Order: sequence, then C-alpha cells, then structure tokens
Amino acid sequence: MSALLRHRLTWPVLALVLLLLLNQLFRADFLSVRVQDGHLYGSLIDILRNGAPTILIALGMTLVIASRGIDLSVGAVAAIAGAVSCMYIYSSPDPASLQTAATAVAIAVVAGLALGAWNGFLVSAIGIQPIIATLVLMTAGRGLAQLVTDGQIISVSNDSYQAIGAGYFLGLPISILIAAAAFGITGLLTRRTALGTLIESVGINPVASRLAGLDARTITWTVYVFSGLCAAVAGLMISSNVTAADANNAGLYIEMDAILAVVIGGTSLAGGRYSLVGTLVGALIIQTLTTTVYTLGVPPEATLVFKALVVIIVCLLQSSRARTLLSRRRRPVTEPSRPKVAA
Repeated sequence: MSALLRHRLTWPVLALVLLLLLNQLFRADFLSVRVQDGHLYGSLIDILRNGAPTILIALGMTLVIASRGIDLSVGAVAAIAGAVSCMYIYSSPDPASLQTAATAVAIAVVAGLALGAWNGFLVSAIGIQPIIATLVLMTAGRGLAQLVTDGQIISVSNDSYQAIGAGYFLGLPISILIAAAAFGITGLLTRRTALGTLIESVGINPVASRLAGLDARTITWTVYVFSGLCAAVAGLMISSNVTAADANNAGLYIEMDAILAVVIGGTSLAGGRYSLVGTLVGALIIQTLTTTVYTLGVPPEATLVFKALVVIIVCLLQSSRARTLLSRRRRPVTEPSRPKVAA
C-alpha cells in the first residue's frame, strides 16, 4: 500500500477520478457515453477531443523539459500554423478541394518544424537560455500570425480541413485519434529505443553527456523541432475545429496548460526523468478542471486562477526545500540528552 501511495502517478490519477466524480454529482449524465449517428458523444468524449491539442503540445513539452529546457512559444507556433493554413485555403482558387487542404496542412507542418528548428538553434547552437530563446518567438509569433492574416479572423470552408478538428473516424473524433497516434509513436521511439535514455542523460547533466560521447547539441535541437511539430498539429486542430484562424486567441495560454500537465505528471522542471503517461494524465486533469469550472457555473475567468493555484501547489510539492521545511514542522522537538555526571 505504501509503495502504491509513493508511486508518482497515484495522486494525479486520484485527482482525475475525483474531478470526474465531482462532475457526476452535479450532472447525472456526465459519465455516460451514447452513440448517435454512429459517433460517440458525451462529456468524456468532449474532454478527450478538447484536450487533444493540449495533449499534443504537452507531449512535445515533456521531451523539451526532460532535456532541461522549456518552450514558451508553443502557443504562438500553434497560432502561426493555423494562420498560414487558413490563409492558404482562403486565397486558393479552389478552397474546398482535398488537395488544397492537404497543401495547407503541409505548409503548417513545415512552418512548425522551421520554428522548432529556430528555437533549437538558439538554445543548442547559440547557447541562449531556453526560457529567453523561446520567449522571443512567444512574443513575436502572434505578431507574425497577425501579419499573415492581416489582423483579421480568416474563415474558411473546406470539409477535409474541418475534419481534422471536428471530423469523426470509426466513431471517434479524428483529433483524439491523432493525439493517440502521436502518443503511441512517441512512446515507442523514446521507450523502446535508446532515444529516451539519451534525452534523460542530457537533461540530468549535459556536460557529462557530452564528455561521454553523446551529441547533446543534436539531441537538444531534435526535441525543440519535435515540440514545434506538435504545436503545429495542435494549431491545425484548433483552427480546423472552428474553421477559422484567430491569431489573437488561438492557442492562448496553452503553453501554461502544457507545462502544468507535464509537471502534474511527475516530470521535474529540472530535467532528467520524464513520464509520458503522467503527462497524458496531467493534460486530462487540466481539461477536466476546465470542464468542472463550467459545470459548476463558475465564471470562465476563474479558470486561470484555479490553474495558477494548481501550479503553485505542485511546484511546492516538487521542491525538496519545501518538503524539508514541512517535515521539520511536523517533527516533534526533543531536548538533547544530557550526559550523566558521576557522583
């Protein structure tokens, strides 16, 4: 029992279950899933579908943080990916065709890879601190997305493109299937090969890894490229779900959700060991928390306050100094024993 309580996934899973049960108390049909027109519907399906972009971005963020880095630009990359894809469809002579949608997706993916490579270049080749390097793109990215859309919300009408975020396949939303495929492929590549161990070794001690013969620079570069790819696909989901590109609001604060999901899942911000399953549970907690706020009728603005409180609590629990201070307060104060003096 004590070993179960010490497992790093026990408390996140318990928190997720409690959130789901809390919603069930206020909505009797919250946990029910029904079939309508051959598709699965229900609050649980909505949580998975709406949380798919966060899961994707958190997946890339996990590997970045495992390498002792951080990527604050994922929200801006998602906005840019949605902007370039929708702008291409909007300006295309055949905006409703499958070929136009495929080209738009390819352009967005290339843009995400290029922006991820730019972040990786600044961090691994130039040596800029990750938080500063990605902050540059976080600040300039939305301006770049607004330049692409000319400051307007670009609406498109393409059924193939819309299917990415709002379509169904085999009864499930396509966005869930994309997130599940990305999760499975990432797990196979990082846990069934040496790639995951190499990322962890770079995160634990990059200097020692380099002295041991590892190409730490290439590994660091690779994880940022992967993060950019995940953010671009998430941007496609967000924009296709609403069939529009909103440079101001698309992916807003999603970097905070991704970091929070990674931390809740047990991955340390100091780098090193990581857990993809923990990140998945963390992302589901974030999305369920958002749904809970709406279910309870709390104003949407309060969602950010809840998330901020969770960040603070989790960071305190992960801090060794905070745990040491708490254990000292709980430990009873005992007087030092006095040496006996012979009579």
